Amino acid sequence: MTLEQLTGPVGPQLKSELRGWAGLAIISMAIAGVFALLLALSRTPGVETLVSWPEGFFQKGLVIHVVFSFVVWFLAVFGGLLAIATNRLTDGRPHLGWLGKIAIVAGYISTVPLFVPALMNRGQATLNNYVPAITDPVYYAGLALLGAAIGMMVLRLLIRIPGSDKRWKEPLPFGVITAGFGFSIALICFAVAANSLAGEELSFEFNESLFWGGGHVLQFVNTALLLVALYSLGHITLKGDFGDRELTLTAFAFLGLYPIFGLIVTLKYAPVAMKYWDMLTTLQYGMAFPALLFGVPALLSVLKHRREGTTPWRDPAYKCLVLAPLVFAVGGILGLFVDGGDTRTPAHYHAIIAGINLSFMGLFYGLFLPLLGRSLDRSKAITAQIYMFAGGQLFAAIGLFWAGGYGTPRKASGAAQGLQDMGAVIGMYMNGIGALIAVIGGVMFIWMAGRALLKSSPQ
Repeated sequence: MTLEQLTGPVGPQLKSELRGWAGLAIISMAIAGVFALLLALSRTPGVETLVSWPEGFFQKGLVIHVVFSFVVWFLAVFGGLLAIATNRLTDGRPHLGWLGKIAIVAGYISTVPLFVPALMNRGQATLNNYVPAITDPVYYAGLALLGAAIGMMVLRLLIRIPGSDKRWKEPLPFGVITAGFGFSIALICFAVAANSLAGEELSFEFNESLFWGGGHVLQFVNTALLLVALYSLGHITLKGDFGDRELTLTAFAFLGLYPIFGLIVTLKYAPVAMKYWDMLTTLQYGMAFPALLFGVPALLSVLKHRREGTTPWRDPAYKCLVLAPLVFAVGGILGLFVDGGDTRTPAHYHAIIAGINLSFMGLFYGLFLPLLGRSLDRSKAITAQIYMFAGGQLFAAIGLFWAGGYGTPRKASGAAQGLQDMGAVIGMYMNGIGALIAVIGGVMFIWMAGRALLKSSPQ
């Protein structure tokens, strides 16, 4: 399958929008990396006294690191996929280009209020679930602006469905439409919770209630994006002989139905009823069925090509296609043993997020950069980057899980971790070593993809 068959004819509008969202994605990863470095320096003996760090910088910096490496990065890649899906529905014809430009500008502007609060002596960091926050109106404004930017892209896609001549039924645009529908529901959940919490003091409890419902819905959006990425990589690298079309569409349909249940629970029980917490927690298990509907035929396709000796293993996009679901699956299995109080919980979601990140890196190698005429040459550096990121994240997650089995608490550092058992110490050393390897792999990706995006436009 050619790129044009997957995305539609590639014109100037798609290239401009895709480059804009890809650039924001790389910038978000770079900002996350900078804050990771600053966090390390702020806790380094001797160094922490050389700089006048803002009040509560470590906790605030941790919030910014997580938000840029998870929320902004994911949504920027989503923006690129929305541009591609819209292009496919219009068969390459320009459509509301001005709205796309406004959305991209809003996305870039949103990054400023999202990281500035970490450098100011105001507001408190709250390490709540899904979207950790800083209790500063500037920070909330940044989140709202980012949500509006993606919302505009989703709106442009959805209003184009009626005139798309059934192209919306193709797996890539249908998967992105499903993710867009789920994202719209997540925004409504956030609005409902915010309205219920009006007048309450900004605090950890406020943010936990605010982001709980919409945050759970966004997990279905992220899963849909993972499947879109894997579908795209599979059809690009295996020439269209990948998975099962009907089961893929069914998987996306289920991922679009579950968020409706999340909205119903939020409307009825948000923000503090126990059912609000329990029912949405149970809802997350709904991701397993569509993942299997997609994953089993996809795995059979990969095994078939391996038996026939037609596996394109030298292709970086194919490496990401194989390794991403592996890491994601490990995270899913680890999630069966979490109780929320120890490091088994971050072991679960770090592996899940790492799997999605790998699939997005594959999108850059196999889809985004080739569409922009900036394909990277296959090299040992790219191979090393993929293996270091995948292996490092997996090793770190297993270390966290191991330490959590000995009762190591999550969201704690230093002496507060209570590392008295040797097993806990070994687990945290594994986490540190794996994280370092993964960070190096992440930096390599930012450098290579960023350089490719900054090249002068090809003729």
